[in-house]
Amino acid sequence: MHAFVYERPGTLADAVALLSRHGPDARLLAGGTDLIIRLRDGSLRPRAVIDVKRVAELEPGIGQDGRTLTIGATAVMTDIAADPRIRDHFAALAEAASVIGSVQIRNRATLAGNICNASPAADTAPALLVYDATVVAAGPSGARRIPIDAFFVRSGHTTLDPREVVTAIELPLPTSRAASVHLRRTRRRGHDLASVTLSCLVDEHGVTRLAYGSVGPRPVLAVDESGVLADARASDAARSAVLEGMLAAASPSPRSMRASPEYRLAMLRVLGMRAVATALTRLAEG
Repeated sequence: MHAFVYERPGTLADAVALLSRHGPDARLLAGGTDLIIRLRDGSLRPRAVIDVKRVAELEPGIGQDGRTLTIGATAVMTDIAADPRIRDHFAALAEAASVIGSVQIRNRATLAGNICNASPAADTAPALLVYDATVVAAGPSGARRIPIDAFFVRSGHTTLDPREVVTAIELPLPTSRAASVHLRRTRRRGHDLASVTLSCLVDEHGVTRLAYGSVGPRPVLAVDESGVLADARASDAARSAVLEGMLAAASPSPRSMRASPEYRLAMLRVLGMRAVATALTRLAEG
Protein backbone atom coordinates (compact mmCIF):
# COMPACT_ATOMS: atom_id res chain seq x y z
CA MET A 1 0.00 0.00 0.00
CA HIS A 2 1.48 3.33 -1.03
CA ALA A 3 1.59 6.38 1.24
CA PHE A 4 -1.29 8.88 1.27
CA VAL A 5 -2.59 11.72 3.41
CA TYR A 6 -5.31 10.61 5.83
CA GLU A 7 -7.94 13.22 6.75
CA ARG A 8 -10.84 12.84 9.19
CA PRO A 9 -13.16 15.88 9.01
CA GLY A 10 -15.84 16.49 11.61
CA THR A 11 -18.25 18.54 9.51
CA LEU A 12 -19.62 18.40 5.99
CA ALA A 13 -18.11 21.80 5.19
CA ASP A 14 -14.68 20.51 6.20
CA ALA A 15 -15.10 17.41 4.03
CA VAL A 16 -16.04 19.52 0.99
CA ALA A 17 -13.10 21.86 1.68
CA LEU A 18 -10.69 18.91 1.81
CA LEU A 19 -12.03 17.54 -1.47
CA SER A 20 -11.53 20.95 -3.03
CA ARG A 21 -7.99 21.18 -1.65
CA HIS A 22 -6.80 17.74 -2.71
CA GLY A 23 -8.64 17.66 -6.04
CA PRO A 24 -9.51 14.57 -8.10
CA ASP A 25 -6.76 12.53 -6.43
CA ALA A 26 -8.76 12.38 -3.18
CA ARG A 27 -11.01 9.46 -2.24
CA LEU A 28 -13.76 9.31 0.37
CA LEU A 29 -13.82 6.54 2.96
CA ALA A 30 -17.18 5.51 4.41
CA GLY A 31 -17.62 1.73 4.52
CA GLY A 32 -14.34 1.14 2.71
CA THR A 33 -15.29 -2.31 1.42
CA ASP A 34 -14.09 -1.46 -2.10
CA LEU A 35 -11.58 1.29 -1.34
CA ILE A 36 -9.44 -0.69 1.10
CA ILE A 37 -9.08 -3.59 -1.33
CA ARG A 38 -8.02 -1.28 -4.13
CA LEU A 39 -5.55 0.54 -1.89
CA ARG A 40 -3.97 -2.76 -0.94
CA ASP A 41 -3.70 -4.17 -4.45
CA GLY A 42 -2.41 -0.87 -5.84
CA SER A 43 -5.16 -0.44 -8.44
CA LEU A 44 -6.03 2.87 -6.78
CA ARG A 45 -3.35 5.30 -5.62
CA PRO A 46 -5.01 8.44 -4.23
CA ARG A 47 -3.05 11.35 -2.83
CA ALA A 48 -5.51 11.69 0.07
CA VAL A 49 -8.11 9.51 1.78
CA ILE A 50 -10.87 11.47 3.51
CA ASP A 51 -12.66 9.49 6.22
CA VAL A 52 -16.25 10.78 6.49
CA LYS A 53 -17.47 8.43 9.23
CA ARG A 54 -17.17 11.20 11.84
CA VAL A 55 -18.94 13.88 9.78
CA ALA A 56 -21.81 15.05 11.98
CA GLU A 57 -24.24 15.74 9.13
CA LEU A 58 -23.89 12.30 7.55
CA GLU A 59 -26.46 10.44 9.57
CA PRO A 60 -26.36 6.64 9.27
CA GLY A 61 -30.09 6.36 9.88
CA ILE A 62 -33.13 5.84 7.67
CA GLY A 63 -35.86 8.42 8.16
CA GLN A 64 -39.23 9.38 6.72
CA ASP A 65 -40.39 12.91 6.01
CA GLY A 66 -43.90 12.97 4.58
CA ARG A 67 -43.92 10.90 1.40
CA THR A 68 -40.14 10.56 1.19
CA LEU A 69 -37.90 7.92 2.74
CA THR A 70 -34.34 9.17 3.23
CA ILE A 71 -31.39 6.81 3.56
CA GLY A 72 -28.37 8.49 5.11
CA ALA A 73 -25.03 8.33 3.34
CA THR A 74 -23.47 6.12 6.02
CA ALA A 75 -26.40 3.69 6.36
CA VAL A 76 -25.10 0.15 5.85
CA MET A 77 -26.59 -2.68 3.82
CA THR A 78 -27.52 -4.75 6.87
CA ASP A 79 -29.73 -1.96 8.21
CA ILE A 80 -31.24 -1.27 4.80
CA ALA A 81 -32.15 -4.93 4.27
CA ALA A 82 -33.76 -5.13 7.73
CA ASP A 83 -35.68 -1.84 7.78
CA PRO A 84 -39.45 -2.61 7.84
CA ARG A 85 -40.37 0.43 5.71
CA ILE A 86 -37.93 -0.61 3.01
CA ARG A 87 -39.10 -4.22 3.16
CA ASP A 88 -42.73 -3.10 2.85
CA HIS A 89 -42.44 -0.43 0.16
CA PHE A 90 -39.10 -1.10 -1.56
CA ALA A 91 -38.70 -4.88 -1.50
CA ALA A 92 -36.29 -4.98 -4.43
CA LEU A 93 -33.87 -2.70 -2.59
CA ALA A 94 -34.08 -4.80 0.58
CA GLU A 95 -33.41 -7.93 -1.48
CA ALA A 96 -30.51 -6.30 -3.32
CA ALA A 97 -28.90 -5.11 -0.08
CA SER A 98 -29.27 -8.57 1.46
CA VAL A 99 -27.15 -10.31 -1.22
CA ILE A 100 -24.22 -7.91 -1.37
CA GLY A 101 -20.99 -9.60 -0.31
CA SER A 102 -20.87 -11.47 2.97
CA VAL A 103 -22.39 -10.63 6.35
CA GLN A 104 -19.19 -8.83 7.31
CA ILE A 105 -19.27 -6.77 4.10
CA ARG A 106 -22.95 -5.85 4.57
CA ASN A 107 -22.18 -4.63 8.08
CA ARG A 108 -19.75 -2.08 6.62
CA ALA A 109 -20.82 -1.36 3.02
CA THR A 110 -22.96 1.74 2.48
CA LEU A 111 -25.61 2.40 -0.15
CA ALA A 112 -23.94 5.70 -1.07
CA GLY A 113 -20.62 3.97 -1.62
CA ASN A 114 -22.23 1.25 -3.72
CA ILE A 115 -23.61 3.74 -6.22
CA CYS A 116 -20.64 6.15 -6.12
CA ASN A 117 -18.33 3.31 -7.20
CA ALA A 118 -20.55 3.18 -10.32
CA SER A 119 -19.88 -0.49 -10.91
CA PRO A 120 -22.17 -1.85 -13.66
CA ALA A 121 -22.64 -4.91 -11.42
CA ALA A 122 -23.76 -2.93 -8.35
CA ASP A 123 -26.81 -4.77 -7.01
CA THR A 124 -28.56 -1.73 -5.57
CA ALA A 125 -28.42 0.37 -8.75
CA PRO A 126 -31.29 -1.39 -10.63
CA ALA A 127 -33.49 -1.24 -7.53
CA LEU A 128 -32.90 2.49 -7.09
CA LEU A 129 -33.69 3.02 -10.77
CA VAL A 130 -37.08 1.30 -10.64
CA TYR A 131 -38.01 3.40 -7.60
CA ASP A 132 -36.96 6.69 -9.25
CA ALA A 133 -34.56 7.52 -6.42
CA THR A 134 -32.80 10.85 -5.98
CA VAL A 135 -29.18 11.31 -4.90
CA VAL A 136 -28.57 14.27 -2.60
CA ALA A 137 -25.08 15.77 -2.82
CA ALA A 138 -23.33 18.68 -1.14
CA GLY A 139 -20.48 20.69 -2.65
CA PRO A 140 -18.93 24.15 -2.74
CA SER A 141 -22.11 25.57 -4.31
CA GLY A 142 -24.42 23.98 -1.72
CA ALA A 143 -26.77 21.02 -1.96
CA ARG A 144 -28.31 19.60 -5.12
CA ARG A 145 -30.53 16.65 -6.02
CA ILE A 146 -29.64 14.34 -8.88
CA PRO A 147 -32.19 11.89 -10.37
CA ILE A 148 -30.65 8.44 -10.14
CA ASP A 149 -30.97 7.84 -13.89
CA ALA A 150 -28.89 10.98 -14.48
CA PHE A 151 -26.32 9.96 -11.85
CA PHE A 152 -24.65 7.06 -13.69
CA VAL A 153 -22.41 7.70 -16.70
CA ARG A 154 -20.27 4.60 -17.23
CA SER A 155 -18.21 2.16 -15.21
CA GLY A 156 -16.47 4.09 -12.44
CA HIS A 157 -17.93 7.46 -13.45
CA THR A 158 -20.93 9.44 -12.21
CA THR A 159 -22.15 13.00 -12.68
CA LEU A 160 -20.85 13.97 -9.23
CA ASP A 161 -18.42 16.86 -9.13
CA PRO A 162 -15.10 15.70 -7.60
CA ARG A 163 -15.70 18.23 -4.79
CA GLU A 164 -19.15 16.86 -3.91
CA VAL A 165 -20.15 14.45 -1.16
CA VAL A 166 -23.29 12.31 -1.34
CA THR A 167 -25.27 12.98 1.85
CA ALA A 168 -28.38 10.85 1.29
CA ILE A 169 -30.53 8.87 -1.12
CA GLU A 170 -34.23 9.75 -1.27
CA LEU A 171 -37.01 7.35 -2.25
CA PRO A 172 -40.54 8.59 -2.95
CA LEU A 173 -43.13 6.43 -1.21
CA PRO A 174 -45.51 4.78 -3.71
CA THR A 175 -48.78 6.55 -4.47
CA SER A 176 -50.49 3.41 -5.76
CA ARG A 177 -50.30 -0.31 -5.07
CA ALA A 178 -47.14 -1.83 -6.47
CA ALA A 179 -44.85 -4.81 -6.00
CA SER A 180 -41.20 -5.35 -6.83
CA VAL A 181 -38.43 -7.93 -6.86
CA HIS A 182 -34.66 -8.11 -7.32
CA LEU A 183 -33.00 -11.04 -9.10
CA ARG A 184 -29.40 -11.80 -9.97
CA ARG A 185 -27.34 -14.47 -11.72
CA THR A 186 -23.88 -15.40 -10.45
CA ARG A 187 -21.34 -18.10 -11.18
CA ARG A 188 -21.81 -19.68 -7.79
CA ARG A 189 -23.62 -19.27 -4.50
CA GLY A 190 -22.24 -16.75 -2.03
CA HIS A 191 -20.81 -13.30 -2.57
CA ASP A 192 -19.75 -13.54 -6.20
CA LEU A 193 -20.22 -10.50 -8.41
CA ALA A 194 -23.34 -10.90 -10.52
CA SER A 195 -23.26 -11.71 -14.22
CA VAL A 196 -26.74 -10.15 -14.48
CA THR A 197 -28.66 -7.99 -12.01
CA LEU A 198 -32.29 -7.05 -12.55
CA SER A 199 -35.04 -5.32 -10.60
CA CYS A 200 -38.69 -5.12 -11.60
CA LEU A 201 -41.64 -3.08 -10.32
CA VAL A 202 -45.24 -3.51 -11.46
CA ASP A 203 -48.01 -1.21 -10.25
CA GLU A 204 -51.76 -1.71 -10.11
CA HIS A 205 -52.19 0.14 -13.43
CA GLY A 206 -50.00 -2.37 -15.27
CA VAL A 207 -46.99 -0.10 -15.66
CA THR A 208 -43.80 -2.17 -15.55
CA ARG A 209 -40.39 -0.73 -14.72
CA LEU A 210 -37.35 -2.90 -15.41
CA ALA A 211 -33.78 -1.95 -14.56
CA TYR A 212 -30.79 -4.14 -15.25
CA GLY A 213 -27.05 -4.07 -14.76
CA SER A 214 -23.81 -5.98 -15.34
CA VAL A 215 -24.70 -6.14 -19.05
CA GLY A 216 -23.22 -2.82 -20.19
CA PRO A 217 -21.21 0.20 -19.05
CA ARG A 218 -23.99 1.42 -16.75
CA PRO A 219 -27.32 0.18 -15.34
CA VAL A 220 -30.33 0.79 -17.60
CA LEU A 221 -33.97 1.64 -16.85
CA ALA A 222 -36.80 0.73 -19.23
CA VAL A 223 -40.52 1.35 -18.71
CA ASP A 224 -43.55 -0.32 -20.33
CA GLU A 225 -46.60 1.89 -19.93
CA SER A 226 -48.71 -0.10 -22.39
CA GLY A 227 -49.60 -2.69 -19.77
CA VAL A 228 -48.85 -5.56 -22.16
CA LEU A 229 -45.96 -7.04 -20.20
CA ALA A 230 -48.00 -7.13 -16.99
CA ASP A 231 -51.11 -8.53 -18.71
CA ALA A 232 -51.38 -12.28 -18.19
CA ARG A 233 -54.04 -12.35 -20.92
CA ALA A 234 -51.64 -11.03 -23.56
CA SER A 235 -50.05 -13.58 -25.86
CA ASP A 236 -46.56 -14.86 -25.12
CA ALA A 237 -45.38 -13.39 -28.41
CA ALA A 238 -46.72 -9.93 -27.55
CA ARG A 239 -45.18 -9.97 -24.09
CA SER A 240 -41.85 -11.27 -25.41
CA ALA A 241 -41.75 -8.50 -28.01
CA VAL A 242 -42.25 -5.83 -25.33
CA LEU A 243 -39.58 -7.40 -23.14
CA GLU A 244 -37.10 -7.56 -26.04
CA GLY A 245 -37.59 -3.87 -26.63
CA MET A 246 -36.99 -3.07 -22.98
CA LEU A 247 -33.76 -5.10 -22.95
CA ALA A 248 -32.43 -3.68 -26.22
CA ALA A 249 -29.89 -1.42 -24.47
CA ALA A 250 -28.01 -4.39 -23.00
CA SER A 251 -24.45 -4.61 -24.37
CA PRO A 252 -22.35 -7.01 -22.28
CA SER A 253 -18.59 -6.85 -22.64
CA PRO A 254 -16.92 -9.77 -24.43
CA ARG A 255 -13.88 -9.28 -22.16
CA SER A 256 -15.63 -10.21 -18.92
CA MET A 257 -14.35 -13.32 -17.14
CA ARG A 258 -17.68 -13.96 -15.40
CA ALA A 259 -19.85 -14.90 -18.41
CA SER A 260 -20.04 -14.58 -22.18
CA PRO A 261 -22.25 -11.91 -23.79
CA GLU A 262 -24.51 -14.63 -25.21
CA TYR A 263 -25.05 -16.19 -21.81
CA ARG A 264 -25.74 -12.84 -20.14
CA LEU A 265 -28.29 -11.82 -22.75
CA ALA A 266 -30.05 -15.18 -22.49
CA MET A 267 -30.16 -14.97 -18.69
CA LEU A 268 -31.34 -11.35 -18.85
CA ARG A 269 -34.43 -12.48 -20.81
CA VAL A 270 -35.08 -15.34 -18.40
CA LEU A 271 -34.72 -13.13 -15.33
CA GLY A 272 -36.86 -10.43 -16.94
CA MET A 273 -39.86 -12.71 -17.42
CA ARG A 274 -39.30 -14.36 -14.05
CA ALA A 275 -39.17 -10.97 -12.32
CA VAL A 276 -42.40 -9.77 -13.95
CA ALA A 277 -44.17 -12.97 -12.91
CA THR A 278 -42.91 -12.67 -9.32
CA ALA A 279 -43.88 -9.00 -9.08
CA LEU A 280 -47.38 -9.77 -10.40
CA THR A 281 -47.78 -12.57 -7.86
CA ARG A 282 -46.72 -10.28 -5.05
CA LEU A 283 -49.07 -7.57 -6.27
CA ALA A 284 -51.99 -10.00 -6.31
CA GLU A 285 -51.13 -11.17 -2.80
CA GLY A 286 -51.03 -7.60 -1.52
